[in-house]
Parts: sequence; C-alpha cells; structure tokens
Amino acid sequence: MRTVRQLLAAKPAGVITVDTGEPVRTAIQRMAEHFIGALPVLENGRLAGIVSERDYARKVVLMGRNSLETSCGMIMSAPVISVGPQQTVKDCMQIMTDKRIRHLPVVEDGKLVGVISIGDCVKAVIDEQKHEIEDLRRYIAG
Repeated sequence: MRTVRQLLAAKPAGVITVDTGEPVRTAIQRMAEHFIGALPVLENGRLAGIVSERDYARKVVLMGRNSLETSCGMIMSAPVISVGPQQTVKDCMQIMTDKRIRHLPVVEDGKLVGVISIGDCVKAVIDEQKHEIEDLRRYIAG
C-alpha cells in the first residue's frame, strides 16, 4: 500500500495556506485559483486549523456573515486532524471516512509539508488495482 509520502511526491511542491487573521474571502479566492476545496490555516507559521468550502457555506453564508470582515480563524475547523508522511493511503481513507472529512494536512516534525484529499487517496487505490489486474493478466497469460 502506498504511503502519504509517495502521494505527496506525485503532487506539485509547496502548500497553499492562509493565516488565521486573513479574511475568508482570501481563502475562497485561493481555493478557486488553485482548484482545491480546503486550505490549512496557519498561526505564527504553525498549523492551527483547516478551512473548507463546507466551512464557508455553513459558517459564513448560512449565518449571514461578510466574507471580507470574517477571519479564517473564526470559521476554521480546529483542532485539525492531520497525518504523517509514513501513514498508508488505507489509514488515511479510514480517518477521512470515520471523521467525515475530505482533506488531511500532512505534518512532519511539527511542520506542515502537504495536504492530501480523498481524491488523491481514491486515485492511488485505483492505480494500485490497475497494476494488480495487469500483473494477474500477465501471470494467467504467462
């Protein structure tokens, strides 16, 4: 089974983030620009939470807040659930299923090193299954 480290190696380098004091509008703009559904929220350079499109819909839109006046720190989900690079894709899928979340920040030695999504995990499982099927076909034909 693939690890989180292997998933991150296949993704573009760097992590798109937002700070706790930045307006929610900034987070939504960054998500739209990068075609992502959630951003890690940092406070003094450390992971403090995560803000998602779901947080925006439920904690800004439905509550009638202004996205320019509401900070990311006010609506972020915290404490954030994170994983380490050594964890398996299977572990991550189980966490996401149990906690009903779609994104997991990856932390190594206290530092944010990436984010994986349920889509990343599903793609990894599908790729692994394709390889297994191809190996079985070669074995049978063999």
